[in-house]
Amino acid sequence: MTETPPPVGVDLFEVDRLLLAEAAEPPVPSRDAEARDRVWDMAVRANPALFDGPVVACGGLEWTGPRVLRLSWVRVTYRHYALRRVPGAAALPSLFVNVVQPTDDGRVLAARMSPSTAAPGRWQLPGGSVEPPPDGTVLDEPALAGQAARELLEELGNGVPPEDLKLWIVTRGGNGSVGLTYRAPLLPEVTLRADFTAAAAAERAQGREPELDAIALVRSADELAGLSGPHADYLEPIVRRCFSGRR
Repeated sequence: MTETPPPVGVDLFEVDRLLLAEAAEPPVPSRDAEARDRVWDMAVRANPALFDGPVVACGGLEWTGPRVLRLSWVRVTYRHYALRRVPGAAALPSLFVNVVQPTDDGRVLAARMSPSTAAPGRWQLPGGSVEPPPDGTVLDEPALAGQAARELLEELGNGVPPEDLKLWIVTRGGNGSVGLTYRAPLLPEVTLRADFTAAAAAERAQGREPELDAIALVRSADELAGLSGPHADYLEPIVRRCFSGRR
């Protein structure tokens, strides 16, 4: 078994098979836990929309064979990541799924986070944090594809079956965060925009602010750079890879 190299900028790993194994959360010293809770409480006061729900963190990555990556995962809650703001404390990297959605005219979709989210105004791919499976069930590749498909449906109104999503690349970026990037089938622009508008309207009809407030279709990394506002660190490398002709 070979450990993956330490992160340099944003790493992109080409993976044909992903192996998953659950691991226990490392103990958090009481002093760090108290500081974590204070940081979290301050964040919630600033943004009451934050929710300390269950989430999956990345416990480690290692190669077990050519293009076969073993990922250990850990059950935590969102509060865990407040450790990043505690001097001297160690926080596990986050784990998320996202989706490259191409159009039939050769562009890919980028989405902007709404003001009520933890990253207001940030451009990224549609997706979200990985959630832990219910007791007695496993977290495997089909389950992860199912979570990616659910994010597409909730955020874009795009009802792509999980089996039509293909794991395309694994990224590792800021704070060591690991992203599992899937690729969706081609869709026309008119379909994407109509579905997104309908999904946003359905959220507002339920009294909720949509997680995304805008989408853009780009055909190059240069066009992506023209989108004003912060960008997720993985976004430019992923878009550049989309137009490089690889995979």
